[in-house]
Amino acid sequence: MASPLSPIPPPPLLSSSSASSTLTRRSLLLSSTLTTSLSSSSSLPPPLDTTITDRVFLDFSLCPTYFRSTTAVDSTPLCSDPTSLGRLVLGLYGNCLPLTVSTFKLMCTSSSYKNTLVHKIFPGQFFQAGRQGRSREYGELHLPPSLDLPRNTETVDSKAFLLKHSRAGIVSLCLSENDDDDEVKLDSDYRNVEFLITIGPGPCPQLDNNNIVFGTVLEGLDVVTEIASIPTYKPLERIRQLNDLAEFFGDERAQKGRTLWNRPLKTVYISDCGELQVAKPSLSPPSLP
Repeated sequence: MASPLSPIPPPPLLSSSSASSTLTRRSLLLSSTLTTSLSSSSSLPPPLDTTITDRVFLDFSLCPTYFRSTTAVDSTPLCSDPTSLGRLVLGLYGNCLPLTVSTFKLMCTSSSYKNTLVHKIFPGQFFQAGRQGRSREYGELHLPPSLDLPRNTETVDSKAFLLKHSRAGIVSLCLSENDDDDEVKLDSDYRNVEFLITIGPGPCPQLDNNNIVFGTVLEGLDVVTEIASIPTYKPLERIRQLNDLAEFFGDERAQKGRTLWNRPLKTVYISDCGELQVAKPSLSPPSLP
């Protein structure tokens, strides 16, 4: 007959010293994790200085008539009966992007943006202005040699691309979205001054890391909304397909054809521009992410 099974002895109780050592090891582990976390957070780059150092304004108008100057005189009005859309007051981040801001401010104070067109509108995304051409006859921007703009080395600095197109009213230097003529870009005196302003209401992540955010709209978001509501040229789907096919076969006319897409069907232009002198120009910007 089999002997009865002997009872299983209970597990030994942990002594107070053992429990103390367990807590100590756990505390050390937690302390080590916290120290690592703090050290990694301290290695993060400091936040960008988005203090508003300068204010400029852009006045926008609508031209109901054919927008064209028949003379080479820049002071000649390009529209005989304009309708004012309103003023945008822009705050610029001069501490963060001094070269981009100084160039944009000079373009405003020298009236170089005056009488130039808003040439592209992407509803729900952004609109573009400041496109360069060989003359100002059709509302394209022409940089006079006397302006002597410095080269903007920030366009090749990775730190200049850290701010995001996160909401409506973001002011950004066009790089990937630049629509200037290739012949104009080959000029040794060419300077990139084309800019965009986001329309919202949502962000434009497709613009991030490719274009330089250097300011924000302080006043006039209603003007941005009004510009965004202007109808634009939208090609039929068949035309888009033919254009894609032509580009596939290397037809250079495909790219030229696309320059007409998203152009406003009404003439919107910058009727005036300049700098706003304020007693305390150093202001905090609207909430940024």
